[in-house]
Amino acid sequence: MKTDTLTPEAREAALLEQLRQLLRGELSEGQVLRYLRREVLGMSQGDYARLVGISRRTLSDIERDAGNASMASMDRVFRPLGLRVGLLPRQPALLSRLVADDDEASAAHAR
Repeated sequence: MKTDTLTPEAREAALLEQLRQLLRGELSEGQVLRYLRREVLGMSQGDYARLVGISRRTLSDIERDAGNASMASMDRVFRPLGLRVGLLPRQPALLSRLVADDDEASAAHAR
C-alpha cells in the first residue's frame, strides 16, 4: 500500500479526470480501474482483488480489457471507488446532450 496518500480533494480530482477521459472514449474501464487502484488507492492487484472478493487473474483481465467479466464482477471492482457500471450512449453527441441536460437539471435544482 502507498504511504504518500492523496488528499480527499486530490483523490476526487483524479477520479473526475479519469471519468472525463472515459466518457470521451480516451480510456477504457480497465485503464481507469488500473489507474485508480494504483495511483489513488495505492494498492497492488493482489490486495485489491482480496478487498473486492475476486481473483487476481480476474482483476488483471479486467484491467487489460481482456476476457468477459460479469456485470457483478465489474460492479464489485468499482464499488470501493464509489462507482457502478451502467449504460451510456455510444454516440458522442447523445452523451454530450445527456450530460448537458443533467448539468441544467442540477443547476435548476440548486436554485
